[in-house]
Amino acid sequence: MDLYEYEAKQLFGDRGVPLAERQLAASPEQAELSAARLGGKVVVKAQVKAGGRGKAGGVQVADDAADARAKAERILGMDIKGHTVHRVLIEEASDIAEEYYASFLLDRANRSFLSICSAEGGVEIEEVAERRPEAVVRTPVDAQSGLDRDTALAICAEAGLPPQVHPPAAAVLQRLWEVAREEDATLVEVNPLVRTADGRVLALDGKVTLDDNALDRHPERVAFHDDGASGSLEARAEQKGLNYVKLDGRVGIIGNGAGLVMSTLDVVSYAGEAHGGVQPANFLDIGGGASAEVMADGLEIILGDADVRSVFVNVFGGITACDAVANGIVQALEMLAARGDDVSKPLVVRLDGNNAELGREILTRAGHPAVVQAPTMDGAAAQAAELAAK
Repeated sequence: MDLYEYEAKQLFGDRGVPLAERQLAASPEQAELSAARLGGKVVVKAQVKAGGRGKAGGVQVADDAADARAKAERILGMDIKGHTVHRVLIEEASDIAEEYYASFLLDRANRSFLSICSAEGGVEIEEVAERRPEAVVRTPVDAQSGLDRDTALAICAEAGLPPQVHPPAAAVLQRLWEVAREEDATLVEVNPLVRTADGRVLALDGKVTLDDNALDRHPERVAFHDDGASGSLEARAEQKGLNYVKLDGRVGIIGNGAGLVMSTLDVVSYAGEAHGGVQPANFLDIGGGASAEVMADGLEIILGDADVRSVFVNVFGGITACDAVANGIVQALEMLAARGDDVSKPLVVRLDGNNAELGREILTRAGHPAVVQAPTMDGAAAQAAELAAK
């Protein structure tokens, strides 16, 4: 379960992580009152479970209370990667001197946790790792022994944080580790962790993912499930039992099996390089035993994404026979058309394996103008990328 920033900071505050003063607002009027209470410049931050808020215009600095109201009016109701903004966090503006990165994540392969720290915060850590891999320090953390002060200080030093920041930053790392351990989190991330001009170290952002399997140990966190985001694509997909993740691209992806879907993402990314850098718009695995109804639900979610320009359905028939997939595609298009939804986005379909010929015949007989069939995975990916670029 991913948390909103304000929820993550609630956990941070409970563990003594230093934070800027803040208040949650659900209307422009509340934003104005909150800004007036905080005084001075504030930052109006969209509360959505998606990255890239700043680039989308969902994080804006306001000079005073009236300006905070104006900024909140623009941000509330905004769509950010399929998430509608229902609340904003009004936070005192900090005089930032430096930005760092800190996180703890579950390392399933090694059955432990991993600390990641860098002196280059404020940008995507993947960008830093690609540009300057030596600037990203990865340190295993044993789930039983945890993170002691000496190890935390060593992480700060190896990451290149200034010496005067080591003691307070190490204390923050230890408290973030407490959040990961005590809350049964699979991810705890702060980007940026900042040093202010007056020497304070603050967590200006917060991202936390809790392990749903541990929910029975944290009944006080049940309220986090009622997050008011039932209209988001992820929430709609979860209600339908779909394994869906929204991404930044333009090609919708549906496949059966996580491995096949991951391979499909790679193939589409590679094919998109020839068409202006077109990227996948989502991860959606309909599973190994998916029915025609599940296929229809998946298409409904993806075609409802305004960012999607084309869809690549990549299925290898095994438990899920290709004729069931084909029937699901036909049924989904009929259902969406009857509802008055747009079904003109092109669907590139590649079927292989169990009952593939029958599935292709079903699609051919249906003759839907949006459906394009492709015999190979690479060819289908190239077609989907080309259609999205057009």
